[in-house]
Amino acid sequence: MDNNSQGSGGFKGGLGGLFGGGGAPEYSNTELAGVPLTGMSPLSPYLNVDPRYLVQDTDEFILPTGANKTRGRFELAFFTIGGSCMTGATLGALNGLRMGLKETRDMAWSKPRNVQILNMVTRQGASWANSLGSVALLYSAFGVAIEKARGAEDDINTVAAGTLTGMLFKSSGGLKSAARGGLVGLAVSGAYALYNNWDHLTGSSPSSRLY
Repeated sequence: MDNNSQGSGGFKGGLGGLFGGGGAPEYSNTELAGVPLTGMSPLSPYLNVDPRYLVQDTDEFILPTGANKTRGRFELAFFTIGGSCMTGATLGALNGLRMGLKETRDMAWSKPRNVQILNMVTRQGASWANSLGSVALLYSAFGVAIEKARGAEDDINTVAAGTLTGMLFKSSGGLKSAARGGLVGLAVSGAYALYNNWDHLTGSSPSSRLY
């Protein structure tokens, strides 16, 4: 009996020495506060690991030296252009469906009516996708160029890119049309910049507002 107890104690002692020591150290409730322990004891009986080192207070992403934690305008340009094209195609298709149904309301449901509605949907979808995609392309190009020229990324780039986009997009209609397009671009980009800085202007925390 004693030999078994001694053998068991020696076996446990050997395992304790193998995995980093004998008895587990004691930690107070204050030291263990904030440690996520779900269905586990504060300290593993097999690995002598202090659970306080498991709490990560910083980002776990490894970034290249000098890289920003957020994506730049060049990276966002692909998402902006693609999203604008898809949005334009969807809105254009819905508008084409509305126009097709309106123009063929006096016709009976037949193949010619279906073909006419389908043509209207595809025509309007392509037109809207082309328009919004062109606007997004101009905005992204101006934004990247202004960022590279100024060497800074702030809301001035957003407002300037939006204004130049509106002017160039409507420049084919003359100076007045370009001026109106610039005002529209200035208003839209200014509203977007104001929305992004609303928490800073009002002094509220970003987590208190749902996006």
